[in-house]
Amino acid sequence: MARIEKRVSVKQKTFSGALPFTKLNYQILSAGILCIIFGYIALAQDPWNGTMPLVVAPILLVLGYCVIIPIGILFRKNTNAEVTAQPKEISSENSH
Repeated sequence: MARIEKRVSVKQKTFSGALPFTKLNYQILSAGILCIIFGYIALAQDPWNGTMPLVVAPILLVLGYCVIIPIGILFRKNTNAEVTAQPKEISSENSH
């Protein structure tokens, strides 16, 4: 007997051609980079055992690397396509 082969169709995602980052994403990323730069500037201040290098600089660096940059990468605005894709409720006025 011959074997019956099952073909599985693979659905491919279509590429819309739009860039994934918007202007707001780039603004958030640039704010994160500025925060990191200010953190390194605070780290280079004299005296080395002062408040700026030991307290402020680590806070700015962690905030930049672990909070602001990931928010800039992951942030996505709701688009009209996502909002209109939800089913609309039928009102009692339209059913007459």
